[in-house]
Amino acid sequence: MARLDADDVRVLDRRGGTAEHERGQLWRQDAGALIQLLAAATRIACTGITGPGLAALQASLDQACAIPRIYWERRAAAHVEFLNALADAADDPQLTPVFTRGAGFAYDLMITAGSAADDIVINSRKRLLAHLSARDTGEVAAEIEDHFRILHFMGRLAVPPAQRASA
Repeated sequence: MARLDADDVRVLDRRGGTAEHERGQLWRQDAGALIQLLAAATRIACTGITGPGLAALQASLDQACAIPRIYWERRAAAHVEFLNALADAADDPQLTPVFTRGAGFAYDLMITAGSAADDIVINSRKRLLAHLSARDTGEVAAEIEDHFRILHFMGRLAVPPAQRASA
């Protein structure tokens, strides 16, 4: 089974994080590195997820979808719980910090992108669940990477042009 290098996680922690959301401004540091780590962590998690873990992921998605879209912040927070459920389902303490950091990054991106990201998030989660069920590690990694790159792009578009250069 593949493993993450502990230095990969420590490098992100030493730099103080990958994203912080402050009153509509998104500060990003090493987004690409975090996205690659998330893809690797999801690939590793795919090999160890069991039926109950998949059921918990589906329940997390269902719970997020049950929150009305008009409550976007609550719905985005519920969508982020999917990554926490993925960490729990993987049952690998080495992956937990990566998914925790990814959850914060996802929340920041979803809040910045706004509710326009909702269908993209839902469809990505459904594809991810299908790939996890099939134990397709390559597609799992590709899906999570595409998902975060699209959210990252949407977040950049949502930032006013004058602030984009610094984001």
